[in-house]
Amino acid sequence: MTEPNPLDVLVVGAGPTGLALAAELAAFGVRFRIIDRHRDRVQESRALAIQPRTLEVLARHGLADQLVAAGNPAVQLHLHTPNRTVALPLFDIGIADTTYPFLLFLSQAETELILSEHLSQQDVAVQRGVELLDLDPGSETLTCRLRHHAGGREETVLARYVVGCDGAGSTVRTRAGIGFTGHPYPQTFLLADLDADDLDPDAVHTWLSDTGMLFFFPLRTPAPFRMLAMRPPDDPHTPLTLDYLQTITDRTTGGQVRLRNPVWLTEFRLHNRGATHYQTGRIFLAGDAAHIHSPAGAQGMNTGIQDAVNLGWKLALSTRGTNTALLDSYQPERAPVGRAVRRMSDRAFTIATTRNPLIRFARTHLVPRIAPLALRTRLRGTGFRTIAQLTIDYRHSPLSTTGPTPPRRGPRPGDRLPDAPITIDGQPSTLHAATAAPTYHLLLCGPATAWNSNAADQLRTAWPGLITTHRLGHQTAQDVLHDPDGTALRRLGTDPDTPVHYLIRPDGHLAYRNRGTDLTGLHTYLAHWLTATDP
Repeated sequence: MTEPNPLDVLVVGAGPTGLALAAELAAFGVRFRIIDRHRDRVQESRALAIQPRTLEVLARHGLADQLVAAGNPAVQLHLHTPNRTVALPLFDIGIADTTYPFLLFLSQAETELILSEHLSQQDVAVQRGVELLDLDPGSETLTCRLRHHAGGREETVLARYVVGCDGAGSTVRTRAGIGFTGHPYPQTFLLADLDADDLDPDAVHTWLSDTGMLFFFPLRTPAPFRMLAMRPPDDPHTPLTLDYLQTITDRTTGGQVRLRNPVWLTEFRLHNRGATHYQTGRIFLAGDAAHIHSPAGAQGMNTGIQDAVNLGWKLALSTRGTNTALLDSYQPERAPVGRAVRRMSDRAFTIATTRNPLIRFARTHLVPRIAPLALRTRLRGTGFRTIAQLTIDYRHSPLSTTGPTPPRRGPRPGDRLPDAPITIDGQPSTLHAATAAPTYHLLLCGPATAWNSNAADQLRTAWPGLITTHRLGHQTAQDVLHDPDGTALRRLGTDPDTPVHYLIRPDGHLAYRNRGTDLTGLHTYLAHWLTATDP
């Protein structure tokens, strides 16, 4: 059986990355299918933390409020040692340029459920129990052979693009001949979703000891806590049971915590690996298919979702006939992020698990004393913004262009657009909410008298459906993004009296900026990237 008309995109894998990509493609009206070889979504918690930047990009689809309502925005870390407990505030650090200045703890099962329900509301069916067997690249399409587990029926699908969101054992990556290099870690880890007596349910709990680290992360479902521990290296074969976890917990905590009501127990090994390429021809990789690493810093699922957001709008615009070179920017933008995350998580993991006596001493005796002091410095804010993925930028991307007279301050092309409160026709809103529609957004800032009213009309005529224009200023007027106290303009590096224009990409990163009202450079930029070229 062969589907006669080519799809725009075949998404292989319906975990968080694939579901996020499907949400992006649906928002742009792309003709696609999303398949997964598993018959059902995950029921276990697995990945359990959503970073602020991930909430921001999912807010564009109206999903962030649902995720926050279902999750636990923990705001404290409790460091436990044999002699003391130190309570450290994590996120009350005055980061005002995001609506989500916290780490949200939520089971991956719940995250997938919310994403899946969103797709269902968009009339997108996730086709589960459907496996990719093979793919054959052609000049304009890929021929994909699929098998339906129910009944064993096979079909052939033609797709202009295929995206592998199918995890560490990616079939797409294997069939595309893309390498996956790196190394395994020697340790074995134990996971459990369960209840733990006498622990604050709104804090992350960490025990530091000579034998390693023990974590309890706050959840609400499917259990109050996720426990993460390292199997003792001299005990590789004891069966994983609640009693065994209690023995490890007693050894580390001195009997302070009683475990109850386990929902899920598992053990696993970790790897640090990355794809040698994120793209080959019309085939792309995202999420765990492109990079896997330790869970230190809660970066994995978040990096995958942001891979999907970065790639989704580029696929969408390319299928509409814009410059297909947009797609060539995916690897230069996201591969450095994947490598940086792997490096960061590897360093944190090594410190947490090493048996080096000096580091073990520092981990157990010095960290609890130094941490409260360190969190009083500016490093705290910098560290949180990095972990929160708010500092990710694409300044070196071919898509990032500065005009001839850029502002001296503020975010540069490639940087994330900072959020700020505004009002629209008297109703409170935010800059991110105003620029959430699946298009480019042009912010025309400064005095109303500075801008020719024909500027927006010319852009809409030249690139219909691809650009939304906004006036951002201190004055109140119909359809103007009103910045009453100048906060939004200050965060952009300008003021109410200076005309500046900023082009925002569909994923919320700056593409172009320049002072003044001359839009010649902007027109040149748009003509290059949004004009059709031969594939």
